[in-house]
Formats: sequence, C-alpha cells, structure tokens
Amino acid sequence: MKNKVVIIGAGLVGATAAYAIMNRGLASEIVLVDINKERAEGEAMDLNHGAAFVKPVKVKHGGYEECRDARIVIISAGVNQKPGETRLDLVKKNTEVFKKIIPNISKYTREAILLVVTNPVDILTYVTQKLSDLPQNMILGSGTVLDTSRFRYQLSDHCGVNPKNIHAYIIGEHGDHEVAAWSLTNVAGVPFKDYCIVCDKDCATHDFRDKMSEKVRQAAYEIIDRKGATYYAVGLAVARIVESIFRDEHTILTVSTLLTGEYGIDDLVLSIPSIVGSRGVEKVLNLTLSSQEEEELLKSAGVLKGIIQELDI
Repeated sequence: MKNKVVIIGAGLVGATAAYAIMNRGLASEIVLVDINKERAEGEAMDLNHGAAFVKPVKVKHGGYEECRDARIVIISAGVNQKPGETRLDLVKKNTEVFKKIIPNISKYTREAILLVVTNPVDILTYVTQKLSDLPQNMILGSGTVLDTSRFRYQLSDHCGVNPKNIHAYIIGEHGDHEVAAWSLTNVAGVPFKDYCIVCDKDCATHDFRDKMSEKVRQAAYEIIDRKGATYYAVGLAVARIVESIFRDEHTILTVSTLLTGEYGIDDLVLSIPSIVGSRGVEKVLNLTLSSQEEEELLKSAGVLKGIIQELDI
C-alpha cells in the first residue's frame, strides 16, 4: 500500500492538516473530500502550487471512492465549534454527520486506519468504532495530542527549557474535563517536583499547577474568541500522528482510543498515552497515576458515558 491519505472535510483543520503532512513529506498522495467540491478543488490546487518546495506528492480532490487504497483516512468534517460553545455541545450534530460519513468510508475500505479529528473527538471516535465495526487498533482520534503539546509548551516557557525536554501528558477527555498528569511529568528525566527545586521559579505549589492546568484547558476557547477557530497546531498534531503510523515509530501519543478495562474503564474512548505504529494503536499504557488523577480521570469518563447513553448509535 502506498502512503496515501484521504482527508474527509477540507475546512480549516482538514486543509491545514494536509499542508502539514505535505510539508513533512509523509504522503505520496493526499486526497481532499468535501461536500463543497469547489472548496476541496481549490485547496488541492493551492497545495499543488507549492510542489516545487516539497518532496514529491500528488494532491487532488475526489469522492469517497478514493478511500479504496488509502492507508489512513482522516475525518475532520463536521460542525465547527462557535464562540461560547463547548466541544460537547457539538456531539449530537456531529454524530448525525458521522452516520453519513462512516458508511461511505466502509463501502470502499476496511483496511485503512481511521483517524478522527472532529470534535468532540473522544465521543466521535467511539461513534466511529460502533458504526464501522473495525478492530479497535485501527480507529483512533487526535485526542489530547494537541493539549499535551500545549502543556509541554507552557511548562517549557515557564522553566526556560526546550519543549522537547518536557515529558508530560494531558489525559482523559479532550475538553473541559481533561486531566493534567502531574505525577508523570518530568524535565529531561527529572520528576517535575524535583526539578522545581533547582528551577527557582516558584512552580512547586498546588496553586501553580492549578493555574497551569486551567491555562491549557482554556487555550482553545481563548484562540476561538480571538480568531474564530484553531487549526495550525491541530494540523501539526495530526501530521505527527500520521508520521508515527507511516514510519512505524511506536511513538507514545495521547490519542483517543477504546479502553477495555484500563484504569478501571471499559467500553469508552478516552485520550490515554498509547504506543502508535503502523497498525494504529499498538498498545494502551496503563500507567500509575496519583489517587487524585485517577479520581479526575474517572470523573471525565463518567461525563462522557452519560452523553454517549443519550446518543442514537
């Protein structure tokens, strides 16, 4: 199979993801599929005009039949989050959208990995699992990969070190009930609580941690208030997931994945550190959390469980 990516939804997120994938030289072919065919065609044309600056890649627009020989199908179509709305406000609208999208994909392929980006991503990844009936490793969501990057950025900015030296995770729901896993956070292998002693920037307090967690949690809302949508960073996050799959990196990423007993949670999709490789989610990591983090994770799970029970899937 060639490294072909089909992106369902050529809006800001889908088009930016295509741009990021193209820039990284990950795909040999990128196809944009959108209900607005002219929009998809225009985005493909624009991307193709940069062909001289990147590794060889064929970019085009098309229909669901293009999924037939794709390795990854990215789903970014749906109703966008508006100022004042939460990601969970979108759930019923986008579930109905997915009821049309997933059967159209399944009609042409059962071999492609499905990567869900549309919000609320954890619930829609679960919806995709139920509608497609593919093996659970082949369906994943972008989850809290972006939130984790935001967390690492904020910590690196505070501590004055490169974000690549920060190892930290945001887990649970990609949204208002996400959990900052402080017990797993380290700077270049040094547990964060120990690094704070030499950091000399007053970051060892619970107040600092609460403010930092809230800053990460509110980041998307602040961006939406200022410019209407987020798309650059999520496009890069999607490209990072695609890279791990195409290159079989076995990278640990906080993708949305179906839990089957991990952390005491069953039949629910949450964003959890997982090993991502050529088969999709190779392994979900059942890591040791603090008692407070476990409690918050279960609370996050309870919120999503309640919403899912109201869906007609």
